[in-house]
Amino acid sequence: MSSLYRSRGSLALQAAAAALAGLLLLAADSNLARSQQAPPPGTTAGADPAEVPTRGQRPPRPIKYGDWQKFCFKAGGAKTLCRTTVTGTFETGQTAVRVDLIEREDGDARLQLFVPVGMYLQAGIKLSVDKNEAYRIPYTWCVTNGCIAAQPADSKLVTEMESGQVLALEVVDSNILSVTTSIPLARFGPARHGPAALSIDQKIDE
Repeated sequence: MSSLYRSRGSLALQAAAAALAGLLLLAADSNLARSQQAPPPGTTAGADPAEVPTRGQRPPRPIKYGDWQKFCFKAGGAKTLCRTTVTGTFETGQTAVRVDLIEREDGDARLQLFVPVGMYLQAGIKLSVDKNEAYRIPYTWCVTNGCIAAQPADSKLVTEMESGQVLALEVVDSNILSVTTSIPLARFGPARHGPAALSIDQKIDE
């Protein structure tokens, strides 16, 4: 059959591949994003986050978390790229938090966090597993509907996530109040080491 008459299923698969590729490659290459995006107002993109004395705490809006899942993508002869991810949503359905562990087949790994706009960017995001040592992740860039914090994944933190129960994610809002949400970790290890929920091997025509 002529290539002009591809099936709808084939076109849908290509669209899904392109969308997933965009998400994975965007997630894995935030260094490029930092070089192309202007730093958010009031901070320097990629700067080390600082310990910020807060004025207190406020409770987060209710957030519902889905299951941890893994998505993998390979384009041509490139290394396979997998994203182990969980998303939390507000009652409105809007994304509240997303945590991604991006791993390449060659062993490189990057941790990436998505949170809403309106945060005090100089503070970064603080992570801890079961009230253990805290890790600060710097914000790298912002878009209209959210801000991203990312850095190479600390192997100790990843190990703690695999054996832990709860990942505490703490941000500082624009009123200098800390806000903490708790992300369940029971399914993180099985999702990371298990089969991908979606795996796409995209061939490149020469």
